[in-house]
Amino acid sequence: MIRFLHTSDWQLGMTRHFLSEGAQERFSQARFDAIRTLGRIANEERCQVLLVCGDAFESNQVDRKTVARALEALKDVPVPVYLLPGNHDPLNEASVYRSSTFIDRKPAHVHVIQNAAPIRISEEVELVGAPWVSKRPVTNPIEDTLNALTPAGGIVRVCMGHGAVDTLAPDKEAAGVIAVAAIEGAISEGKVHFAALGDRHSLTKVGSGERIWYSGTPEATDFSETQSGYAQVVEIGEDCVSTKAVQIGQWRFVERDRVDMNSAEEAEGLWKWLEQVESKERTVARLRLVGSVSLSLHALLQEHLLAARDLFGALEVREDDLLVLPDDADFADLGFSGFAGETVQRLRRGIAERGHEGSVARDALTLLLRLARGTA
Repeated sequence: MIRFLHTSDWQLGMTRHFLSEGAQERFSQARFDAIRTLGRIANEERCQVLLVCGDAFESNQVDRKTVARALEALKDVPVPVYLLPGNHDPLNEASVYRSSTFIDRKPAHVHVIQNAAPIRISEEVELVGAPWVSKRPVTNPIEDTLNALTPAGGIVRVCMGHGAVDTLAPDKEAAGVIAVAAIEGAISEGKVHFAALGDRHSLTKVGSGERIWYSGTPEATDFSETQSGYAQVVEIGEDCVSTKAVQIGQWRFVERDRVDMNSAEEAEGLWKWLEQVESKERTVARLRLVGSVSLSLHALLQEHLLAARDLFGALEVREDDLLVLPDDADFADLGFSGFAGETVQRLRRGIAERGHEGSVARDALTLLLRLARGTA
């Protein structure tokens, strides 16, 4: 019997260029904090080991500071840690795991899976890992590892692998894709009892049983990751297995598609939604606005969005489907006449004729309104 904590894809050193000023450091720090959280959970859940199934680092070119901070955080993990090199940090000649910083600072309880030889971690339990030694292998190393194994006999054997599985990959024939049938065959033959996988950033069960899982990444990295921010507690024996997801992540990626924007009430509704979002400093939001608004309403909307951008980790707003059309109310009581009045009419005609492509005319009119109202 073994009880372990399954995680992967820390990708320490990852950068996200869309983050606002100061947010990148918060984003990076959350990943180091996650290591310490994993250690706390391993202790609370009485796990025997922590398995990191690939891509602990964003690349083999991460800076020395990132490596040092990772190893400092790993000091606080109270159980043995096994790191599997993945496609981001393969065990090649330039591997981060062979750098002097890693070797000199590595705590004694942290182990790198160097090859596919089974590792006996107790009298009853073995680990077998399939490390990547190249970023672009012809076949996934887990398949050769499983083929070389003999039945486990009276011990529990856990396999650590990394890469996309064919049942979920867009291109099932791509190099490095894992055949689920190969893992299921090894399980049915008693070669392994559980496959702990990395590479997919969402917590995902693979196949029909409970013995093949992706842990997902402990911190979200994109909008497409519906079940990121978790680790998995796994308890396994020769004839039984149980899993439990534990939330780790601090960051969220939130997307709202087709937000109707046709009135002041809808603009205020969006503002209230933005106000109610919790932990804005650790939230990346994406909005797609649709509809038609006046220049005045668009200017008000931009003020709301500008204020929100000061607080969010990042806020992306897509306005390709938002039509901005000036109406008579935009220019009421402004007293434009002569050349100024003619300019306003010419710009309005430009917007009406060019629609979405009239952005230059729209921006010019918006600035003119702000100047006239003394809000520029």
